[in-house]
This record gives sequence, structure tokens and C-alpha cells, in this order.
Amino acid sequence: MQKILVVDDAEVNREILCNMLKNDYIVEMAQDGEEALYKLEKCHKETAALLLDLQMPKLDGFGVIAHMQKNGWIDRVPILIISGERAVEVENQCFQLGVSDFIHKPFEASIVKNRVRNTIEMFNRKNQLEIRLEEQSKIIRLQEARLGRLEPFNKMMIEYSSAIMEVETRLKVLNAMFSEEYKRNPFESIKSRLKKTDSIYKKLERKGYPVTIENIREYVVDVAGLRVICSFPDDIYRLAGLLIRQDDIILLKEKDYIKSPKSNGYRSLHLILSVPVFLPNEKKYIKAEVQFRTIAMDFWASLEHKLRYKKDINNTEEIEQQLKACADSIEALDYQMQEIRNKIDHPAETALGGNT
Repeated sequence: MQKILVVDDAEVNREILCNMLKNDYIVEMAQDGEEALYKLEKCHKETAALLLDLQMPKLDGFGVIAHMQKNGWIDRVPILIISGERAVEVENQCFQLGVSDFIHKPFEASIVKNRVRNTIEMFNRKNQLEIRLEEQSKIIRLQEARLGRLEPFNKMMIEYSSAIMEVETRLKVLNAMFSEEYKRNPFESIKSRLKKTDSIYKKLERKGYPVTIENIREYVVDVAGLRVICSFPDDIYRLAGLLIRQDDIILLKEKDYIKSPKSNGYRSLHLILSVPVFLPNEKKYIKAEVQFRTIAMDFWASLEHKLRYKKDINNTEEIEQQLKACADSIEALDYQMQEIRNKIDHPAETALGGNT
């Protein structure tokens, strides 16, 4: 279990938050900023999140944040502010200082749990992306002569990783709102990746373009890639529709392999999007590919991927035929399960439809 630290001078607030979170996390508590820093000094590397009140005696929340910035801890520990205020200027000040999110009083258990979980997940994913970027940088140094300069490529890859985080955030917001309204989630998981440097080179070479920053931006649309795994086909279309209807998301291209499957049986909805990324000095639109699949089709695709890239497989043609038959069965099963879900969720409507 991950460790979180709850810092609030009001004991009742500490106890309420502890009771809400203790089944999912190891909860440490501190009654003021000085105690919080004492505990962070010992275990900031093991702390997954800090829930921090702003108004406290001895040392307030802003003092804690300043000390964390000075020691570099703010890059390792995400901060969620515990606040009874909803003043815009206070929240903006906190975000500018590097705070990740807010938990407002009075506390609602589901909101608290979701905000803590999402913040930890996003922070971990950000750190993983930074690690991947560092790995990419090592490869790029070997290829530096082909791209000319290292700095523009690194900057571009940061922009693509930011686009991934932007799309992930929006999908998670839609997921939370859908869950609140319909009491279920439209997707099961999100997987993301930055395209490997060698793969970028090879793709441009296959297309017949020189390897340049400009050609990567123009002709490689899947440098930033996300895969959204849904339970049912109608959730795919509903979620994709909600995403592309956002007024600052631009749909560049859509490939619907659910309605028109590939010859091997593959079924998925692919969207090429132009996503706004907010950089220090500008707002920039970055391309990202988002694929939507059902759970069963994602399992199928992993097998098909092994067949496509694994060498020295006997009876390839026979396996392809088996996979095609499985894909057709998966489609039928997906829609049967969707129909059963509809009967469970809307029994009156289903019964009325049956009588007509």
C-alpha cells in the first residue's frame, strides 16, 4: 500500500480523511506544517501524496510548499490542498506554486478517493514519461547527426508527452462525470506510449521523407498514442463523441474498424486528434492518436501482434484463420453482453421493446 500524509490542524478533518482513505493507503497524519516537514524529511521518497491544509499555526501550507520547493520534494510528491475556500485567486496561486489538485470541505468520500487516486496516477505517469524521455534522449544522442540538433527533438517529444497527459486528463474527467451520472464507467483502462525514436525514423523512411523535426510533425501522426479499453461497443462511440465534441479538440481523421473491420478481423475506432498543449510561452496544437477497443478485442490484438512480429512460427495461415474466426466471435459476444447490460440497466425499456 502507498503512503500518504494528511496535514491539518483540525483533528476532526484528519480523522475523517484517514477513515476515508485507510483501506487504500497507509495514512500518516500531522497537525501543523512543522510536523509535516519533519515527517517528509524522513519519508518524502516513500510518500505518494500530501494532503495539505493552508491555514495552520506555526507554519502554514504555503510555508510547507516553499520548503518543499527549496528541497526539490515538490517534484516527487504531489500536493492536494485541503480547503474550505473556493476563491479563484487562491486556487490559481496554489496551481502556480505546483499544487496538483484541491479537496474541498465538506468532504465527500467518493470525490476524495477519486482525486487522490487520479493525482497519484497522473503524477506517477508523468514521472514514467520523464524516464521514457530520458531513455529516448540516450538513443537520440546516438542519432544526433541525423537530426542535426538534440534540443529541438527533446522539446518536441515533451510536447507529445504533454498531449498524452492532456487527453488522459480529459478522458478521466469524462469517466468521472459519467460514473457519477450513470453509476458505471465507460472505460476500463487507458494505456499510452511515446513512439520509439527508431520507429519514428523507420516510418519516415518507409514514407520516403528525410528524418527532420518538420517531417515528424507533419507525417508521423502517432508519435503520441493512447489506447482506451472499453467494456462495450456503445461506450466506445459515446466516449469518443464526448471527447471530439469538446470545442478545442480538433478531429483530423477517423478510421472506424468496428463498422468496417480489417481483413484479419481487427475491430477498433481510431481517431487522429489535434490537442491543445499549454506551453510556458504559447498554446500549441499537437497530434495524438487515440484507439478505442473493447476488452476482448484488446486481448485478441495482443495475440495478433505476436503473430505479426514473432519469427519462425509454423502454420501461420492456419493461425490467421483461427484469429479471424475468434474476432468474429468476439464481435457477436460484445454485442450480446451489451444487450444483457441494457436489460439489467433498463429493464422497463427492454420489456416495452419486447412487447412491441
